[in-house]
Amino acid sequence: MEPVRVGLPPVVGSDARVLILGSFPSERSLETGEYYANRRNQFWPLLGAVFGFAADLPYPDRLAEVTSHGVALWDVVHSCRRSGSMDHKIDRNSLVINDFGSLLDENPGIERVFLNGSTALDLYQRHVALPLPAIRLTSSSGAAAMSLPAKLELWRVLSGS
Repeated sequence: MEPVRVGLPPVVGSDARVLILGSFPSERSLETGEYYANRRNQFWPLLGAVFGFAADLPYPDRLAEVTSHGVALWDVVHSCRRSGSMDHKIDRNSLVINDFGSLLDENPGIERVFLNGSTALDLYQRHVALPLPAIRLTSSSGAAAMSLPAKLELWRVLSGS
């Protein structure tokens, strides 16, 4: 049996207006303590292109850029058992969902939720009941069968948030 893994804390600036939720961090992200640390994941190139910053900035600078645009980052799942990094390997019987009530109480400016991929959307719809508009984004995973330019066109919805 896989050990229970605990995700990362939320990244939230003082003027957060939108929340981007993944499902659960990859093994690489858990090891480094950085969201979307797997270089094959296109999350940082997508956000860099949408908000006009270099995707290869040091991690603290990327977070500063994202939060300066009113974007907060977190995951639907707080902890779970999972073999490897793939979403389909998450043991659904071991899920503990993050405390979104407290997050929203502390950050009342958050008005919209964006879900990074179909697993994040599914987990959100099954386990989270926020009174906010929720929009699914095409997965930033490098395994998703879509080119970066095609994903970017869909992710540009963030620039209007």
